[in-house]
Formats: sequence, structure tokens, C-alpha cells
Amino acid sequence: MPLYEHVYLARQDLSTQQVEELTAKLSGVIAEGGGKITKTEYWGMKSLNYRIRKNRKAHMTLLNVDAPPAALNEIERQERLNEDVLRYLTIRVEAHEDGPSAMMRKSDRDDRGERGDRGDRGDRGRGERRPRRDEAEDDAGPAAVAAVEE
Repeated sequence: MPLYEHVYLARQDLSTQQVEELTAKLSGVIAEGGGKITKTEYWGMKSLNYRIRKNRKAHMTLLNVDAPPAALNEIERQERLNEDVLRYLTIRVEAHEDGPSAMMRKSDRDDRGERGDRGDRGDRGRGERRPRRDEAEDDAGPAAVAAVEE
């Protein structure tokens, strides 16, 4: 059977328990269709980049699925009918990742190092700055401004 990664976003006003119940319901649909869910990850409540159906946040859940396409079609049909599901995305993959997904790994962000010193920039000399436009007019005096107007 083909392998899929399925992510869905649930409304922000749902409780975590309700999201888990929705995940269990979707798992039951997969099982009825002859497939199985190999991994479930609840990513938590995350802020969205833009509003979706008047929601600024959403509960995010990942399902690694090993099921026939008909079972995935049924899940997507039920998610379209369910008002609690804002968005979903199903991607066919060659193999599932072992271990936690990229959203669950925190060590990637810690490897960046500190930003404090910025020693790699070298010496940035400020040098001579051009005078600002209004400063140039002040230095030239009113006679120069009158000559330009004529």
C-alpha cells in the first residue's frame, strides 16, 4: 500500500481532548478502509500566517498513514464536511521518517549559535557621510536658493 503524510488544522476554540477525539475518528476511518496509521504527532496550537475562516491559530496534527487511496479519499471527504477542520494536506511519500518530524525537533533551532557578538562583520568604517538635503540648502544660504528658483 502507498505511504502518506496527512496534516490537518483544527479550529482554535477546540480543546486538546476534542482534537484527539477527531484524530481517533480519522484513525477509525483508515482502519475501516484497510489501512493503518503508523505515527500520530500532535504539534499543538500554532499561530497561522494569515486568518483562515476567522481563526488566527489552529491545532495541528500529523498522521503517517499506510492505506489504500480510497481510505484517504474518505478521510478527506469527512474533513471537508467537518466544520472543526480548517485545512488538510495529504502528501504521498516513498518512506516515512523515523523519529520525530521536523516540527517536533527543537535541536535544529539551537544549533544556530548566538547572535550577540557579530564579530564576523569586520570593521565597518562609517567614513564621511553626505550632507542631508535640507542641510545642504542651509549651508548654501538664501541667495543660492533664490538663484535656483529663477
